[in-house]
Amino acid sequence: MRTARWAMEVFVTRRIPAAGLRALSEAGGCTVQQWDSNEPVPRAELLAGVAGKQGLLCLLSDRIDKEVLDAAGSGLKVISTMSVGFDHLALHEIKKRGIRVGYTPDVLTDATAELSVALLLATCRRLPESVEEVKNGGWTTWKPLWMCGYGLSDSIVGILGLGRIGQAVARRLKPFGVKKFLYAGSHPKPEIAAEFQAEFVPITRLAEESDFIVVTCALTPETQGICNKDFFCRMKKNSVFINTSRGAVVNQEDLYNALVNGQIAAAGLDVTTPEPLPTDHPLLSLKNCVILPHIGSATYTTRNTMSVLAANNLLAGLKGEPMPSELLL
Repeated sequence: MRTARWAMEVFVTRRIPAAGLRALSEAGGCTVQQWDSNEPVPRAELLAGVAGKQGLLCLLSDRIDKEVLDAAGSGLKVISTMSVGFDHLALHEIKKRGIRVGYTPDVLTDATAELSVALLLATCRRLPESVEEVKNGGWTTWKPLWMCGYGLSDSIVGILGLGRIGQAVARRLKPFGVKKFLYAGSHPKPEIAAEFQAEFVPITRLAEESDFIVVTCALTPETQGICNKDFFCRMKKNSVFINTSRGAVVNQEDLYNALVNGQIAAAGLDVTTPEPLPTDHPLLSLKNCVILPHIGSATYTTRNTMSVLAANNLLAGLKGEPMPSELLL
């Protein structure tokens, strides 16, 4: 643990970018206790660290549940998460206690959309597999059908969740010559969809007609496990599935079976359940499944901006002021 002598009672659950920590220190009147490691804070240290604090700055990998809130005590006024997602927070319990919550939407939209497109291209054009062939001597000569994949030109792209990130993905894919965009979600968004001439369809039709499916929806009780056996069975055999939202949106056993049995061509995942994925997980044995370690927002600029926003949310909440980005409960 590293304790800096500032003054308001705050616990930071991880080593965050210096810009965020600097925002806390320069604010004055703030005592910051930090778990100074790149690795997650052990549960016992989290419970001890949050005790008696008025503010908590956490990450999406920190489970903030009733036990943590009880350990913090009645003085906890603000939780600021350095993430756009908030499924790691026990919101019902937090709301009951009148605790305000800050989060970091918008600032990671572009970075996550870029990563989504990169993962889609890497998966559909078999880039990791091709790199491996170069390294292991599999590249012998030019062959007409060797390492062939699927192109975006004249394709149908389905987006599950046309929120900020979904829109940013569509915006980046449009210049590739996509013929048509479909989208599914809780309700149609005609004004937003007009930019891409995207059609709102039921999720079953999205699965049946799309050549590429990109999942960018939030994790909710309605979306948990929504990409399951029935979903994959409806997809085209030459279709490619990409998930950069949350791992729990996908039933990974059903995805594995779909890939092994040739129900779909390939999948690319930046999120899994659990995280990290065990190295002996069956999905990691497949050449047609590209898995990244949840790096959607991993650019230096984005992570710095996220840390500063998380710090400013925390400070504003402690002062009783409007937060730059508050999650309204």
